[in-house]
Amino acid sequence: MGTSVQVTPLSGVYNENPLSYLVSIDGFNFLMDCGWNDHFDPSLIQPLSKVASKIDAVLISYGDTLHLGALPFAMKQFGLNAPVFSTEPVYRLGLLTMYDQLLSRKAVSEFDLFSLDDIDSAFQNFTRLTYSQNHHLSGKGEGIVIAPHVAGHVLGGTVWKITKDGEDVVYAVDFNHRKERHLNGTVLESFYRPAVLISDAYNALNSQPSRQQRDKQFLETILKTLEAGGNVLLPVDTAGRVLELLLILEQFWGQRFLNYPIFFLTYVSSSTVDYIKSFLEWMSDSIAKSFETSRDNAFLLKHVTLLISKNELDNAPTGPKVVLASVASLEAGFSHDIFAEWAADVKNLVLFTERGQFGTLARMLQADPPPKAVKMTISKRVPLVGDELIAYEEEQKRLKKEEELKASLIKEEESKVSHGPDNNLSDPMVVDSSNTHAPLDAVGSHGTGYRDILIDGFVPPSTSAAPMFPVYENSSEWDEFGEVINPDDYVLHDEDMDQTTMHRWNVLILVKLIVGGDIDGKLDEESASLILDTKPSKVVSNELTVQVKCSLIYMDYEGRSDGRSIKSILTHVAPLKLVLVHGSAEATEHLKQHFLSIKTVQVYAPQIDETVDVTSDLCAYKVQLSEKLMSNVLFKKLGDYEVAWVDAEVGKTENDMLSLLPLSSPPPPHKSVLVGDLKMADFKQFLASKGVQVEFAGGALRCGEYVTLRKVGNPSQKGGASGTQQIIIEGPLCEDYYKIREYLYSQFYLL
Repeated sequence: MGTSVQVTPLSGVYNENPLSYLVSIDGFNFLMDCGWNDHFDPSLIQPLSKVASKIDAVLISYGDTLHLGALPFAMKQFGLNAPVFSTEPVYRLGLLTMYDQLLSRKAVSEFDLFSLDDIDSAFQNFTRLTYSQNHHLSGKGEGIVIAPHVAGHVLGGTVWKITKDGEDVVYAVDFNHRKERHLNGTVLESFYRPAVLISDAYNALNSQPSRQQRDKQFLETILKTLEAGGNVLLPVDTAGRVLELLLILEQFWGQRFLNYPIFFLTYVSSSTVDYIKSFLEWMSDSIAKSFETSRDNAFLLKHVTLLISKNELDNAPTGPKVVLASVASLEAGFSHDIFAEWAADVKNLVLFTERGQFGTLARMLQADPPPKAVKMTISKRVPLVGDELIAYEEEQKRLKKEEELKASLIKEEESKVSHGPDNNLSDPMVVDSSNTHAPLDAVGSHGTGYRDILIDGFVPPSTSAAPMFPVYENSSEWDEFGEVINPDDYVLHDEDMDQTTMHRWNVLILVKLIVGGDIDGKLDEESASLILDTKPSKVVSNELTVQVKCSLIYMDYEGRSDGRSIKSILTHVAPLKLVLVHGSAEATEHLKQHFLSIKTVQVYAPQIDETVDVTSDLCAYKVQLSEKLMSNVLFKKLGDYEVAWVDAEVGKTENDMLSLLPLSSPPPPHKSVLVGDLKMADFKQFLASKGVQVEFAGGALRCGEYVTLRKVGNPSQKGGASGTQQIIIEGPLCEDYYKIREYLYSQFYLL
């Protein structure tokens, strides 16, 4: 039997809810993504609570809320305590995304599902990997190798490949095959015949226009609004797809010499762009090449102003402007408040670049036709003053006294337990006056007597013979530079800080993060203190009906492959078993029926909490290669590998393990095997370098005047018995024929 694989969806199947799936490989439990939506609805992630304690490792694909938003909550409330793996950009940008989400909600509500400390604690468990880096698990996961590969979609986006005993399990959701301004396309097409492929059906029913056509419409729509005197609002994510939009606008403004201001407004916009500037090696080849040749960093934004507070936008000069503001769903954040202010003006435009999450304001506005009015709640956090502040302070004093009293009672109980039931017998500090000494009243003024002695705060060890304070010898080590110190003694750990100190420390860090060292005109410490509850405050809310008179347009900049491309890519990958997740019921069923009709793959589309067994039907055995056999094997270099033809017979070792042994009789002859994967385009360049006139004609490669090369067979089924590709050489037996054939053989390895 092959490697045992079971898949259990915890969230995000037959709907567009956040992604979270349990994948068990030979008893080792992977959590593939740990997402939440912008509602932060705890009921959505309840299935995770049942299995959180059993999870051995977490693999995160993208740094947005839908893929990692529930991680801090799950680690705090569900007991999830497993190492987390991701790429460096996913870790960094995911952290900023969670900061932005937290601040956006703390500014307008008593949000308490997780805190800044919870976010920091969750992200301390991350192990960052580079693309194509094979990470070997140990312990319970011995023999399992995980590796992240390029997925496209967002910076650092990952297709995960998990390998055990030569069988691959590939997790590829939300990938994008298209090359974009700041990202390369996915490498998913380079995988072939994995045992299991877990992929999504989110875009299975969608089609996309060409990039050139889409960009032209996008920029013309924005420019038309600005020229008419209107403002443009783009609700965006914190640090994901917004990067592509920033580059598009930056380049267009530079080409057209436009003066309309562009603002990027999130609580962490400055930090986001600072990090992005250092991640050029994770971006597209064109950006990396541009930096190598001219030191031109694409994210040195000249036409985009970074803002971190609404006050900065309000103080900007009046006139048409473009604002990219979080949160994309319009459920919270700066985009929510800006929409409420701008919606009533017919000259303004709200341009959505991604589908709104189900049940959000953005999704409601993307309906056809859109609503003419929406009810919104505008909230603001304000400091407590007057009687409210006095009442709050009295309540805090009362709570503090209760805590102190409780702590003193606990200390007293601990003291009683440590002293035992009879203090006179157990405590050497107490001297019994009833022994052979005279009573106190019989002692004269110059006589000697004894009193009971009690020294508060010193409890000697039970093994001490007499009352004695502890003495510690100084055993410091010295060298020619002085006393040798241990740096770990000076590290301030979280457990060494009380709650108040830790909270103040986090405020200072966060203010530094979002202010960027310049408090003037930006989010000051006062505002941050209100948001983070370090100063008494309350939330004031006001419900109003907003008339929607502005233009509402949706353009697809989600950065996902469309339905046609998904079908083509998955067909090319040709997995043995395909598990479909994340997508509407219609999209999931459509993609499922498509692959069932092809009959080349087993297709599964499980429901929430439904476990599907996708264990490979192939039988895998571990065999030992005997030294006697290996001493006669000749290896040939094949790329990063060495290959050889082996004739052997199966036997058993003394430990009853299968072993390959040399044949007892001479091996029979075998046909020559050509190992390699020839690409006709590469071979064309090779022949041209040898001075051969070569060109493509009618799907074949014409070499010189007489010889033609043609590839036959189904490339999507290469490697199968009925789908093996063949290269046919056509032409008369002449000097050119033999020369071309020799060149062709040189592209393969002969075994």
